[in-house]
Amino acid sequence: MSAEKQREAQQTPACEEIRLGNYLWQDPPDPNKWADCVHCGMCLESCPTYEITGQEQHSPRGRVHLIQSVAEGRLEVNEDLVHPVFDCLDCRACTTACPADVNVGGLIEEARGQIRQAMPLTGWKNIVSKLFLESLFPYPARMQKIGGMLKLYQKSGIQTVVRKTGLIRVMPKHLVEMEGIMPVIEQQAVQKKYKNEDVIKTKTEKKGEAALLTGCIMDIMFSDVNEATIHVLNRNGVDVTIPKNQTCCGALHVHAGDREMGRKLAKQNIQAFAETETIVVNAAGCGSMMKEYPELFRFDQEWKERAEVFSNKIKDISEYLHDIGYEKPTAEIHKRVTYHDACHLVHGQGISKEPRDILQAIPGVEIVEMPNADRCCGSAGIYNITNPEMADAILASKMSNVPHDVDIISMGNPGCMLQMALGVQRHGRRQEIVHTVQLLDLAYQKEKEGVK
Repeated sequence: MSAEKQREAQQTPACEEIRLGNYLWQDPPDPNKWADCVHCGMCLESCPTYEITGQEQHSPRGRVHLIQSVAEGRLEVNEDLVHPVFDCLDCRACTTACPADVNVGGLIEEARGQIRQAMPLTGWKNIVSKLFLESLFPYPARMQKIGGMLKLYQKSGIQTVVRKTGLIRVMPKHLVEMEGIMPVIEQQAVQKKYKNEDVIKTKTEKKGEAALLTGCIMDIMFSDVNEATIHVLNRNGVDVTIPKNQTCCGALHVHAGDREMGRKLAKQNIQAFAETETIVVNAAGCGSMMKEYPELFRFDQEWKERAEVFSNKIKDISEYLHDIGYEKPTAEIHKRVTYHDACHLVHGQGISKEPRDILQAIPGVEIVEMPNADRCCGSAGIYNITNPEMADAILASKMSNVPHDVDIISMGNPGCMLQMALGVQRHGRRQEIVHTVQLLDLAYQKEKEGVK
């Protein structure tokens, strides 16, 4: 397709269907996203899959070329496109490295949407996808029941029996390992715990009010992180609200190519948080997705405008604390800490200094910088489940950069926390995996208790 025709396609009114070359369905990849790519290769060294394979089709510029070729009618949406597009981690490191800021991640997600319409999942993959992405993650009450079942599994002794008898080995090896590093579920989901409270009020001088995105996985597997976030916000004069009708952010759906479900969830969240001025998020992938909601409504002007208003409300917890001027704790935590940059925090949202500042503000903490800290760990949503071999190779590379002489690895994303815990287990390390806000909360708690 010529550049002139591509421009015409972009100027088509929002109410009309948009198709492009051999992308035969609505919402095709946006030509504006590849227009500035000159295939210079500056992105190559930033790409984890290119580092592992050395293959051009698994590099950012290779993927851009393939996606553009389909739009220009030189390639079809078929298996030749599937692996390069779905083997991408969508880590956004290439955009950070690109002199022209080519949005490869956005192109990848749009191309996945076309692939899934042309080649829907079948068999057990379709069943599993529908179970988790459509029947569980969007429904907090169902996720809370799953959390209750996991807690029973852990506390009743069933987990011990399953492990000792070897029953666990009926699962694939990578899932057995994931079960081994599953967090111990101690606390209630905060959505359930605070379901009868309109506002969780600060006990200090009020500085503001913020709504908390509780998340789907976060509120079940890492409800302690949500609890720590509430504590820290209250400690800094912020009243916290937890909108009742919020749902999954939709990141996993969009990454999987289900953009329609992504839009459905986005609309629900836009409506649920309509009355709030600030939305605090403690999961990097969720925050990045929600800041990009306008991308899902390129051809729907009304919802695009609403999404733009919504996305401007989103603040990562470290970003928000920096903006309001959080109080530095006085209690000491004598630990050596290294920090891992979650991809969708550093590359997706451009946030790197703020979480490091939080760690440095805690007395007694010694920061040990991790080489290539902004390199993907291989989690990438559920990539470590769908692409275990590539994820394992990327994790091994990541762990080679983790300093041996640290006590804690800190980060700001639940998927990274699980993946890095797996890396620690595999490599016989003893480091503790924590969310950055948990360390700040611990310092505040020690301060409150008068512990030095």
